[in-house]
Amino acid sequence: MEAALSNREDEHTRMLARLRTTEQAIERIGTTLDERTTCVELARFLCPWLCDAAAVDLLGEDGAAKLPVPPETPLRRSATAGRPDLLEPQATQYGAPDPESGPSVSVRALDAGHPITSTAAVSGGVALAAVSVPLLAHGRIYGVLLAVRAGDAFTDHETATIHYAARLAAVHLGHARRHAETQATALNLQRALLAEPGRPHPNLELATRYLPSGSTALVGGDWFETVRLHYGRTLLVMGDVMGHGIAAAVDMNAYRSMLRYVASTDLPPHRVLRQLDAAVSEDGARRPATCLLARVDPARGIATFASAGHLPPVVFTSEGTADVLHVPVGPPLGTGLGGYELVTRELEAPETLLMFTDGLVERRGEDIDVSLSRLAGLRMTAGASVDEILDEVLARLDAHHAEDDVAVLAARFRHRPAPPPAQAAG
Repeated sequence: MEAALSNREDEHTRMLARLRTTEQAIERIGTTLDERTTCVELARFLCPWLCDAAAVDLLGEDGAAKLPVPPETPLRRSATAGRPDLLEPQATQYGAPDPESGPSVSVRALDAGHPITSTAAVSGGVALAAVSVPLLAHGRIYGVLLAVRAGDAFTDHETATIHYAARLAAVHLGHARRHAETQATALNLQRALLAEPGRPHPNLELATRYLPSGSTALVGGDWFETVRLHYGRTLLVMGDVMGHGIAAAVDMNAYRSMLRYVASTDLPPHRVLRQLDAAVSEDGARRPATCLLARVDPARGIATFASAGHLPPVVFTSEGTADVLHVPVGPPLGTGLGGYELVTRELEAPETLLMFTDGLVERRGEDIDVSLSRLAGLRMTAGASVDEILDEVLARLDAHHAEDDVAVLAARFRHRPAPPPAQAAG
């Protein structure tokens, strides 16, 4: 009787320990939507609590498969933890079966769809215990987990805990794959909507870049456009719809279409903004947006600006210094308040005009004046092309790691040599 009671108490203790471990697994595995991070968290969770070494291998190109998995399916190492020397005896068994010993533990676990345990003796007479668990969730298998330790074989409770951790990680891997697919779809939509800007007049050199933010966001409403006007003039546009996601991208495309229509009437920039603001505010379904317009006139050597809540443009002089232009800032588009003003600046042929969205300069917790002063402090190489200046600005402001989407446009009047003097009639 006492022996039976003691066994029940031991079983209860083991069950409580297993529940505590399960709770820890929920907190420590799947903290992000990043696939590799999930694999690292799984391996580190198991070591050193349940094993001396752990490895996570994912399926090859397709990334997931349904059971049964073909034996020739390739595996790629994604994460390890613990003692690498204990994984070395298993190294030749990953990917393809060993002709002499037959299918490896990991390959058999993939094929069976449940944990496979084994023991082996390595050099020095040390016994190794291994358990291989498929990363299986919702009928799809993403890879295999291998846990190895020196000494005793894994108990049923330990194997069940490892199996639970593997299933939990597999669920999060599925979420990460679906998130990546959604993000790719959204980015493709953003690129399709953004497309290339219209062709400016031949008297203008132009370069543009669009950089989506990191993996934590989908897409935004950043956009740029160029519209040909009469008499060799071109309207340059930089806009940013508030918010992120597909809805912001769709609103961005609506703004772009409306702007093309209004700009075709050849109104001055501040009246273009006024018409856009009125149209969007009457609609009521569009998100507000900031917008900066620059009507450039190479023949007269001037640029005329108007802003709806947007950051000011910058001009890089022929010496390579940066000049932040003061443009009166009106309300964002969609408020119905209007009140946009014009400002005109002479623009010489060697100078480069830079227009951008806030993702280029803004940093979390930093005042916008500090952010703009960083851009104003840049010095460009004299004689650099518009593409070179754009790439240099992006590199020196680390725009590829920005927290928000970045859209930039650089423009310069194209230098045209004067025609040769007419020959006098002989």
